[in-house]
Amino acid sequence: MSAGLDEARLAGLCGRPRLRRVLEALDAPGEETRLVGGAVRDALLGRPVTDIDLATTLLPDETARRAAAAGLKAVPTGIAHGTVTVVAEGEPFEVTTLREDVETDGRHAVVRFGRDFARDAERRDFTVNALSAAADGRIHDTVGGLSDLAAGRVRFIGAPAERIREDYLRILRFFRFHARYGRGAPDPDGLVAAVAARDGLDGLSRERVRGELLKLMPAPGAPEAAAILSGTGLLQRLTGGIGDLGRLARLAAGGAAPDPVLRLAALLVHSEADADRLRETLRLSKAEHARMAACARAAASLHGAVDPLDGPDLRRLVARHGLAAVTDAAAILSGEPRPVLADDARAQLAAFASDAEPVPVFPLTGAALVARGARPGPDLGRALAAARTAWLDRGCPVGGGIRRELTGVALAALGLRAAGA
Repeated sequence: MSAGLDEARLAGLCGRPRLRRVLEALDAPGEETRLVGGAVRDALLGRPVTDIDLATTLLPDETARRAAAAGLKAVPTGIAHGTVTVVAEGEPFEVTTLREDVETDGRHAVVRFGRDFARDAERRDFTVNALSAAADGRIHDTVGGLSDLAAGRVRFIGAPAERIREDYLRILRFFRFHARYGRGAPDPDGLVAAVAARDGLDGLSRERVRGELLKLMPAPGAPEAAAILSGTGLLQRLTGGIGDLGRLARLAAGGAAPDPVLRLAALLVHSEADADRLRETLRLSKAEHARMAACARAAASLHGAVDPLDGPDLRRLVARHGLAAVTDAAAILSGEPRPVLADDARAQLAAFASDAEPVPVFPLTGAALVARGARPGPDLGRALAAARTAWLDRGCPVGGGIRRELTGVALAALGLRAAGA
């Protein structure tokens, strides 16, 4: 065992009762089932383990039969690829028959079932992901993963160029795993191979690229990885934009819990047009795009405001853009020369965030004006806009009195009497 790895944590993982039930159900003469991949890696590092994957010499049908015979639920979630999800007391375990590659084309692999754990390990991408553990906790390492894990080194198994040609997404996975598990500079052979294979990125689906970037962003080494992606031209190729490395680094150093969407926005979104571009180049979800676009609009307002912003200024911004967008924009812009938030503005933002004070909501509706005799149409919209401007200028007050006052403003804009409003 390499120094610094937590063998006791791995033994404790192997002793979990529900996992033991699955392993015992699959135990048979001449067959073997092991823990593989991330569960073994993270347990050895003393990190939390949630998903546990197993590899077995059993064929999928036999895996399902044995699980059912032991009173466990067996779900054929990926039967064509040899995967059966075995559920023990509500906890799922993915059990996959050992495989060997027959043919790869950079995106898909043709495989056949096998019985050799070493051959199965050779199919994997990095040495730290190819460790396996027997039911008794004994570790199997055929590719040097233990020493790499202890050294904080993310290294491709075999020739990096060959591993990348099997699936070009491994270029991004190389940066993501280095950002999470690596120390110091990336493995030089892997980096050279990743840059040399950059044309292969063009054949990847945008959804897969988006998924990898969002997984990269929360990692401790995300700013450094983004800097290398930018410096090698890979980031621009993937996203069509120039990364703001300083913003990402300041946001990551701020101490807040990592937020992948916000970090990606800090890196790549300076304007609403940037958010629109990423919607296409990365196939952002509707919610992700809406959040980035709203953040960009709020950031533009913060930049355009007169310094320093006081409490009423902050109220107006939140009323106009929403609390979430202003909070996101303030986090991204933190540490920059502008905006300058006065103490009462920071206190106001904290009060909104903690629900100590409700976010102001414009108290007038078109329906209320129609009830006062206004006709639906463009003029009604302009009257509401005039009333909203007056409300914002007043610092977004709330209460029945301001509603009556704004009704008067809107009706006056429509040329209607406000008496009795």
